[in-house]
Amino acid sequence: MNAMSPSMTSMQRTLTTLGQQEPDRVPLFLLTTMHGAKELGLSIEEYFSRAENVVAGQMRLLQKYRGDCLYPFFYASIETEAWGGSTLFLPDGPPLCGPPVITCPEDIDTLQAPRVMESPCLQRVLETIRQLKERVGDTVPIIAVAISPFSLPVMQMGFDKYIELIYEQPARFERLMDLNIGFTVEWANAQLAAGATAICYFDPLSSTTNIPRELYLTTGQQVAKRAIGQIKGPTATHMASGRCLPIVADIADTGTAVVGVSMLEDLGELKAAAAKRVSLLGNLNGIEMRRWTPRDAEAHVKRAIAQAGRGGGFLLADNHGEIPWQVPEEVLLAIGDAVEKWGRYPLDWVDSWTDTA
Repeated sequence: MNAMSPSMTSMQRTLTTLGQQEPDRVPLFLLTTMHGAKELGLSIEEYFSRAENVVAGQMRLLQKYRGDCLYPFFYASIETEAWGGSTLFLPDGPPLCGPPVITCPEDIDTLQAPRVMESPCLQRVLETIRQLKERVGDTVPIIAVAISPFSLPVMQMGFDKYIELIYEQPARFERLMDLNIGFTVEWANAQLAAGATAICYFDPLSSTTNIPRELYLTTGQQVAKRAIGQIKGPTATHMASGRCLPIVADIADTGTAVVGVSMLEDLGELKAAAAKRVSLLGNLNGIEMRRWTPRDAEAHVKRAIAQAGRGGGFLLADNHGEIPWQVPEEVLLAIGDAVEKWGRYPLDWVDSWTDTA
């Protein structure tokens, strides 16, 4: 496919940039989830109660905001629901996890992983993916989500107890990783079989914001290698706003294709560290986005493209993996406009660009 072709589909555009080549324009991965409820006039809880709602919402968002992917992610705690947990729904924000399913380390000794095909909540997600695939075929990437086996215990048992487990009870930590790897691989592969193009492997605990690189190399990276090696499709490892510059090469060693990066780090430095071994996804500030004007949106999009767009290997997105509910429609529309204006290859304007922020 000629990189300058004006008729690239979103899939062709994405695959070209993942191949470290320049497509027709920078791909826009606008990871809107709850905004589908707004489009349909539903509460967040009602919206996520039926696959048909999410399908309708995602298709509307795709057309309205001109992004390059569909994102059938419901909410993170849907995975702990499968383990017997619960979800707390809010009127204006992402659903939250209920009480931990692992109340003490001893629970791990008898813990059993759920089966994906026996979980009604996970089946809703799979049905959503199947219906989206029927609508777009191979023209638009469908990006599904699996929480990494290493980060999932933050929801399963709480951050403090999990950190203590890692340091103080290595045998129980290993048993929990074995269970979680089996579950994550089964869940990821079920979504791929349903029609997902790739898996967003959310692994925020591995970020250097949360643990030192030395600990990551002996824990999160080893878990990622085991899990990603069994996932039957491409993965994008996402730090969910956390820093990753010191470990970009280490993340690449896990076999992932993309790294979701933070606005806390310089995109130019991240692009150099990626060294064409992985592509970058990011790094617009979703929290600040709530207060942007359309002019702000254009400036931030332009800066991100200038820093990381040259040579392909860059997908523009927010830095967390989910656009907040409070981000207004005019800002999301302005982001799409700015990508059309500044994201067309070749990016000759970058040669004379000066960052005045």
